[in-house]
Amino acid sequence: MKRVFLIVLDSVGIGEMPDAAAYGDEGTNTLKAAASSPFFHLPNLARLGLFHLDGVDWHKGETGFTGRIARMKEASRGKDTTIGHWEIAGIYSPRPLPTYPDGFPKEVMEPFCSAVGRGYLCNKPYSGTQVIQDYGDEHVRTGKLIVYTSADSVFQIAAHEEVVAPKELYRICGIARQQLKGEHGVGRVIARPFTGTSGHYVRTAGRHDYSLTPPGTTMLDQLSEAGYSVIGVGKIRDIFAGKGITEFVTTSGNEDGIEKTLSYLEKEFDGLCFVNLVDYDMLYGHRRDVDGYARALTYFDEKLPKLLDGLGPEDVLMITADHGCDPSYQKTTDHTREYTPFLMAGPKVVPANLGTRETFADIAATVLDWFGMQPAFAGKSML
Repeated sequence: MKRVFLIVLDSVGIGEMPDAAAYGDEGTNTLKAAASSPFFHLPNLARLGLFHLDGVDWHKGETGFTGRIARMKEASRGKDTTIGHWEIAGIYSPRPLPTYPDGFPKEVMEPFCSAVGRGYLCNKPYSGTQVIQDYGDEHVRTGKLIVYTSADSVFQIAAHEEVVAPKELYRICGIARQQLKGEHGVGRVIARPFTGTSGHYVRTAGRHDYSLTPPGTTMLDQLSEAGYSVIGVGKIRDIFAGKGITEFVTTSGNEDGIEKTLSYLEKEFDGLCFVNLVDYDMLYGHRRDVDGYARALTYFDEKLPKLLDGLGPEDVLMITADHGCDPSYQKTTDHTREYTPFLMAGPKVVPANLGTRETFADIAATVLDWFGMQPAFAGKSML
């Protein structure tokens, strides 16, 4: 039995990249911001080598470290979840996915409304919890869809379940996904059903993401085609539109994601378990909650020994991130253009500091190398 457990700590960047200023992110450092909180305590990640990474010179590390480590540079243009995960899996994206700080233009909204037979409300960047409070009553009264976006490349549609049944909302999102291609090919179309009454609207667990299909071959494709299991935990299946995934489970947050990963450690399979822990980004990064971010990192660190103890003799654990989202940065609430960490551990892993790598795709090449495979994309193994 040979397995890789690849965990993405969503948005845990470790310092601005050289081109950060071009993205408006000069001076950002997600990990350093979290470290300013009294709730930041990461002794187990420290032992793996987190504070020995290039550029992490603001925190005293352990004398030695037990992991195989590197600082990862994003070669793709962008700083979002989709592009970050795609590059981790082997795809280089020369252009960032489109975003809409002023809302979607007429050439997007008019064909959409014509196809679904409904009007729309909002059409601008908005908090997902606040938008249903501000537009929920008008939506219930008129039946118009609440369409909104964020700093990410997303087209989100919120609808009350008693006005637009979830099945119909999913159909509508499918239409949007078919239309939003090419110039307006957003990373994700997201269904956001909600319930409740005026002043008390709440989102349900019925969220569904409709992602762009990855435009090239990934490590997921190569592994699944070779007969290995490729298990997605959290939003991994959505990010890759199911491409290359053989099994998946959704999660309700970081704690659930960690528990489901631990359950897979107890199962027999050969292949990859690819995990996304989204709370750092969704609950704390975008909301600029430094203490919340620190607490979430500390919780993962507390669970790390159990993850390591569950590894078999042919297993490896990899920990990385997909971008930054500095919780102390006040110019925007967007993601931040940062380097990310790579920490690798397991019974057969030889400790070393591999410096700064030129692309996240080196992670995909390393995963494939663990299974004796060569990547069908640009990437160099770190074994």
